[in-house]
Amino acid sequence: MTPTLAFLNAQLVCPTGGVSRGGLLVRDGVIAATGIFDVPHGIETIDCQGKMLAPAIVDLGVFTVDRAACHAGGIVRIGLMPDQSPVLDDPGIVQRAALIGKPGLWIHPIAAATKGLAGHDLAEMAINRAAGAKAVGTGEKWIADSGVMRKVLAYAGDLGLTVVSHAEDGGASGNAVATAGETATRMGLPSAPAIAEALAIARDLMLAEDTGAALHFRQVTTATGFDLIRAAKRRSVRVTCGITPAHLFLSDIAMSDFRTFAHLSPPLRSEDDRRAAIEAARDGTIDVICSGHDPRGPEEKRLPFADSAAGMAGAATLLALSLGLVRDEVIPIERLFALLAANPAKVLGVETGTLAPGAPADLMLLDPETSWMIDADNMPGRAGNTPFDGLPVQGKVRRLFKGGASLV
Repeated sequence: MTPTLAFLNAQLVCPTGGVSRGGLLVRDGVIAATGIFDVPHGIETIDCQGKMLAPAIVDLGVFTVDRAACHAGGIVRIGLMPDQSPVLDDPGIVQRAALIGKPGLWIHPIAAATKGLAGHDLAEMAINRAAGAKAVGTGEKWIADSGVMRKVLAYAGDLGLTVVSHAEDGGASGNAVATAGETATRMGLPSAPAIAEALAIARDLMLAEDTGAALHFRQVTTATGFDLIRAAKRRSVRVTCGITPAHLFLSDIAMSDFRTFAHLSPPLRSEDDRRAAIEAARDGTIDVICSGHDPRGPEEKRLPFADSAAGMAGAATLLALSLGLVRDEVIPIERLFALLAANPAKVLGVETGTLAPGAPADLMLLDPETSWMIDADNMPGRAGNTPFDGLPVQGKVRRLFKGGASLV
């Protein structure tokens, strides 16, 4: 049993309830009351000293279970990608994946949509759902066969599972490591046109509209892609999309010195696409901000750019970087926590991400004004391969709670 706790003198930040002053009462691991309430005698109290008390982050689309990095970034729940070893395509494997984070993390497995993520034969979605899968996904690759993808969407829709798709047409992207343009040309890198993303999105949207299934694009990063998502939402297609801070704040110019920490999947885009991403966050087209956490050691990053592994360590910096959208007045703070907590929870079908009474007491006490510098050599977690190395940021998690139990 978790202790009964009372958080007092807090600035409450709730995606559904807005921003207010008051307290929050936790009983039996769930939120019992918010605002003004009678504090039960003899319980533990925490004086928040006016700092923000908000839902802990639900990070949708993580590739590695990394408790230290997650806790540093205010994350207590992750949607684990199926690209594991072994692939999450078997109920026993899915069940084990859901347990390996305890007690420090809630892990919600995203089961493979096809066996071995090969894109051919459907995986046993119903059995995997019973084993704990909260969604099904195509993994790091796009399913090229339209017939298979339609079956995936139809089957998942019947089971009430969202399909998490990678938005990049493999035929158009090939073995590219960069987006076609001036930067890739100057660096002599294998590149693909940005339209590879739009091609994948357009097809999958039509299939989702045809089947009525729920579809989530883990990352959308181009202006054309956002336009397609907007149009589909106007038609009431059940589609959501996410993005990482890297694609919000960096363009392909960040690759100019061949720094492999900027080798990402999908690759960094043009400055015009980056600005389109900011506008998509502003107007509500983007539903989720995720870390894309994929820590890589020097043996995979200290290589020529085209030979290095794609991916970034993003969990520890997710919150601080995302707060930049609030400081730049792109979105208000309650909208940010919808993107970081409430919306990803909805995609996974998990009742969390708000400060509503009855919700799990997954909470962070946040000081948004604390300044610090991102240091790749001293990042918490498995590796520090961040393209934001050396960047000054603001925002630190002071306390973190999972189901009312203190983690940090």
